[in-house]
Amino acid sequence: MSTHALLRHGVSVGLLLAALPVAAQSHHDHATSHDTSVDHSSMDHSSMDHSSMDHSSMDHSSKGHSSMDPSRTDDLHRHHRAAPQPQPQPQPQMDHSRHAAHMHPGSVQQPREPIPAPSATDRAAAFPALDHHAMQHAPAINSLLRVDRLEHHWNGRHGSGQAWEAGGWIGGDINRLWLRSEGQRSGGRTQSADLEALYGRSISPWWDVLAGVRQDYLPGDRRTWVALGIQGLAPYKFETSATLYAGSGGQLMAKAEVEYDVLLTNRLILQPMLEATLAARDETGRGIGRGLNSLEGGLRLRYELSRRFAPYIGVSHERRFGGAADHAGEARDTHWVAGVRMWF
Repeated sequence: MSTHALLRHGVSVGLLLAALPVAAQSHHDHATSHDTSVDHSSMDHSSMDHSSMDHSSMDHSSKGHSSMDPSRTDDLHRHHRAAPQPQPQPQPQMDHSRHAAHMHPGSVQQPREPIPAPSATDRAAAFPALDHHAMQHAPAINSLLRVDRLEHHWNGRHGSGQAWEAGGWIGGDINRLWLRSEGQRSGGRTQSADLEALYGRSISPWWDVLAGVRQDYLPGDRRTWVALGIQGLAPYKFETSATLYAGSGGQLMAKAEVEYDVLLTNRLILQPMLEATLAARDETGRGIGRGLNSLEGGLRLRYELSRRFAPYIGVSHERRFGGAADHAGEARDTHWVAGVRMWF
């Protein structure tokens, strides 16, 4: 062998010996990083789907697997095979019997005995002929008597007295006969009293038109009036009454009254009231003045022991104008009241 050949061989052997430590260090680093970063003992490879992985496109030549220790690789595979495999959980059984009737109507079980078709006798028993004459109907004629005020009043100057205001009707839902009366007593004597008889006809569910006569008994001689008016329940539940009177001698009078019930409780009720009287002519003998004759306001608090009977207390103030004030001798009068309200 020539000197040049020996020299080339010696250089090749030197390079090979120099490359061995580098390859060993690279293999050691790969094994260390593989051991510390990945814990294959806690990995469940049984649930991995390897069929969807494309191993043909993976370049294993650059991974340096040729320098790996085959004995360590065998230990890892034995560890994977020895790992406990998860058991499949039993799936709950579904009850499809509920859906069978909807999916397959023909599969519904039929009754053991078929249902017979209804006969004429069955229909007659289910729908009997009604005897309308045997049914109980409300009576065609009804009646009501209501005493709005039956009270005793007093003040510090004129002593005490009594007053009443009552009304009632008899008839049907559309046509009725109305009776109304009011008056006052003082010092044991009746100061004023009147009675009205009116025909009333309903023109709506809340309003009646009235026409009839009124008879005054006191003060002075008896006097008859022709009356025409309206009464009913205004919006917001205001009980309203307005009547026009035409008397002898060309006298005309008008009277209007408004009441409202404030329910403090189901039985305790506060009732404010306002009443006004007007006249077309002066009549000194009867205490009537021209124009606004009197204006009266009251406030009464009642407690309904029953719907038919309620005691009350309150206060009333009356303001007179013109000839009415001259006849009474004073323009104002305030008094306390206590009484009962009832209906039958």
